Amino acid sequence: MDEFMRAAIEEARKGLEEGGIPIGAVLVIDGKIVGRGHNRRVQKGSAILHAEMDALENAGRLSPAEYRRATMYTTLSPCDMCSGAILLYKIPRVVIGENVTFKGPEEYLKSRGVTLEVLNDPECIQMMKDFIATHPELWNEDIGEV
Repeated sequence: MDEFMRAAIEEARKGLEEGGIPIGAVLVIDGKIVGRGHNRRVQKGSAILHAEMDALENAGRLSPAEYRRATMYTTLSPCDMCSGAILLYKIPRVVIGENVTFKGPEEYLKSRGVTLEVLNDPECIQMMKDFIATHPELWNEDIGEV
């Protein structure tokens, strides 16, 4: 596993330690992490702070040219909202830790020209399986389920 997915997993662990949902992300441009984030919906009482959104927010304003050189590393397949942000900023590549416990609109991202690499990393899968088993109501809230 490369250093960037390792950093995303560190972010996911941080979220879990804070009492949140263990999903992490990093935005990488030219081999350097420019934004880190983790799901902070619980911690911040936020409707939108998924890991990818947090990483984008923490990267700050970037130029269109910078986004077009970026890769988003995320421990879990991006949801509709996060996929929309990836498309809006024309981020060309997403590396996904796992899509076993949740699969976002990956085919749609591909159809719009985004390159996806799905690792199905055992650590990412187990972290989410454990969380979903112990906090099903929080998980369902996060993905918009009843």
